[in-house]
Amino acid sequence: MKLDLEKGRVDLTHGSGGRAMHDLISNLFAKHFDNPLLAEGNDQAICKIPESYGSNPCLSVSTDSFVISPLFFPGGNIGNLAVHGTVNDVALAGAKPLWLTAGFILEEGFPLVDLTKIVASMAQAAQEADVQIVTGDTKVVPKGKADGLFINTTGVGVVLVDPLPSVRQIEVGDAIIINGPIGDHAVAIMAARENLKFDEELLSDCASLNGLIEAMVQSGTVIHAMRDPTRGGLSATLNEMATSAKVGIHLDEAAIPVRPAVKGVCEILGLDPLNLANEGKLIAFCPQDQAEPLLQAMRAHPLGCEAVVIGHTTDNPHCFVEMKTKLGGVRMVDWLTGDQLPRIC
Repeated sequence: MKLDLEKGRVDLTHGSGGRAMHDLISNLFAKHFDNPLLAEGNDQAICKIPESYGSNPCLSVSTDSFVISPLFFPGGNIGNLAVHGTVNDVALAGAKPLWLTAGFILEEGFPLVDLTKIVASMAQAAQEADVQIVTGDTKVVPKGKADGLFINTTGVGVVLVDPLPSVRQIEVGDAIIINGPIGDHAVAIMAARENLKFDEELLSDCASLNGLIEAMVQSGTVIHAMRDPTRGGLSATLNEMATSAKVGIHLDEAAIPVRPAVKGVCEILGLDPLNLANEGKLIAFCPQDQAEPLLQAMRAHPLGCEAVVIGHTTDNPHCFVEMKTKLGGVRMVDWLTGDQLPRIC
């Protein structure tokens, strides 16, 4: 039976290994992800590292699974999010992402027209990030055994810097920089999930940051560590980094960028923007004298044009993350207990 990408739905034969599965892979996945390595048709991809990266380069490898609900949201969908998220995890080691794998767990009955949109968005995101999806896997489970679609992606990249950015390199007195406003992704998901309407349309910030990171690395500034504040937001990420680096962190609330609409939603619902997930933001730690040149390099890139210093590291044996409030006081920024918004990525 011919694959109907407009009105057809996934059924169990699409995961059986037979003709239907072959048609789904060749007419949908291979069509959108087409590249020479994938076209080999093997169960693995043999990826040769370009000679321009040296004879024995280090690799950055990361894997992530995406179970976000809803699958489509303002500013993206599970497909491009899966590409952006893994590209960012690879790149934050100071690496250039080159290749991705893509694993799909599909629920019986899932509309092929929606799957096509998701796969096409993945292909576009991969092209924009200059990475190739070189191998993958597809499984189909009976109706009711999954929630439409789950995606796993693994990324491989070549490290561009030495020494590698790592929490072990963070020092007391380091400046802490973020590339833009926090909370956009979480609020966009919340709006889609609860059908909320705002005067100002809020879009997820999901984006591949590898271009920005490469510009930061090529600027020649010293970068001690980088991390993306996804689940758990800024508070969880900074607490984790402070604990690992055995330093304290002092933030300036007035310096932390939050869009007015996000701030308004948080005030109405009693949420803390510091706990909200992001999918297009990074935090960089660098020596104080490197902060200004690093900011200049970041602001020259579209995804870093709103970069600001939000705080610095301190000598604190308890590894506390503290914040100077807009009223002049100081409060603790603690780990979030529980999950403020589940299935955010």
